Amino acid sequence: MSDSLLTLDIEKPTAGGRMLARHNGQVVLVWGAIPGERVRARIERSGKGVLFAETMEVVTPSPDRREAPADWRCGGNVLAHVGYERQLHLKSDIIRDAFARIGRMPLDAAPGVLASPEQGYRMRARLHVRGGRIGFMREGSHEICAVGPTAQMLPATAAWIEAAERRLRSDGLRGLTSIEVAENIPATERACHLELEPGSDARAFAALATDGITGLSAQVLDRRGVETLSGVAAVSDSLGPLQLRRDARAFFQGNRYVLESLVQRVAGLVPEGPVVDLYAGVGLFGLSLVAGRGAQATLVEGDAISGHNLEENARPYGDRARVVRTSVEDFLRRERPVAAATFLVDPPRTGMSPDAVLAMVRAKPSRIVYVSCDVATLARDARALVDADYSLTHVSGIDLFPNTAHVETIVAFERTR
Repeated sequence: MSDSLLTLDIEKPTAGGRMLARHNGQVVLVWGAIPGERVRARIERSGKGVLFAETMEVVTPSPDRREAPADWRCGGNVLAHVGYERQLHLKSDIIRDAFARIGRMPLDAAPGVLASPEQGYRMRARLHVRGGRIGFMREGSHEICAVGPTAQMLPATAAWIEAAERRLRSDGLRGLTSIEVAENIPATERACHLELEPGSDARAFAALATDGITGLSAQVLDRRGVETLSGVAAVSDSLGPLQLRRDARAFFQGNRYVLESLVQRVAGLVPEGPVVDLYAGVGLFGLSLVAGRGAQATLVEGDAISGHNLEENARPYGDRARVVRTSVEDFLRRERPVAAATFLVDPPRTGMSPDAVLAMVRAKPSRIVYVSCDVATLARDARALVDADYSLTHVSGIDLFPNTAHVETIVAFERTR
């Protein structure tokens, strides 16, 4: 059925950004549509009883449809054609659907999703490099697309990327495969890390250290260690009383405009008492509680880069912030935190492993606050926690990535017995 056109009535959003329709009872997942619209869509492929399609013509447009400002397949801008207020409602629907369908926990009300400015919000990005071009990978392809038109990053960031492209071409530089870009909230610091093919000469890329960045590092993939090419390849931020420093390669929440709101919302769900921060990263949530209210926190991080930053960031707080550099599974296997503690978890997109969930339940924390960037794995883990005698007490969303299909979800659980 590939390349055939179907007339479809769009029913609801799905977690990946496609919209759900049906054709002769079969589910069709459609790019570029809005619930309530009738569209003509081209079938791209089929799989496991589902058809995948792309909108070619809008027969009955939604009042929420708008002109997409950029290539919607670039930078994950798959909702750019949807008015922003409607985007927030769609993301709320996605959270609610995942809890009902995957978690088997229908929510009584649609969770609110906090809005963000749509442009220049992004503080972190992994850029791909091919054929002298630097940018995002276009959805569903191996093509590089330009960062600037997506408006996700600041104009100054896009200008540095364009200048770096010109330098790659003019100097005939080869071997650069990807770039990690990290900025602080006010964009006064911008650090980049280069990944280079085996055999490359890292020093040849020092020419990319222009005025647009404050630090540049590089790693050749067949060698150990990182070379500093210019400045310091790390950035620093102040979040209330907390000072956080992070390497350009370290994971960090990516939205400069709603980051403090995210931290405040998480903190508001944590009662007084000891805290165990699993997947602590560089210390965003756990150290905010230590610095802001004097909490006692154990912070667990297994990644070498984030763990090193975490130790540095925790040092001013002495015994109040204990850092454990190991995997969550290993920590929970070896230690038994006090049952009165609140557990904070902010796992990767894959969610918590079954072993980690089981071990956390055995530790019997009084409350669990779970921050998730993937609502499907969150709903899966939430089901496991409810089955282990925890009750769901809070669900809300924050739109860390406007115009994309992603939504950050914050939930809280109380131990019922």
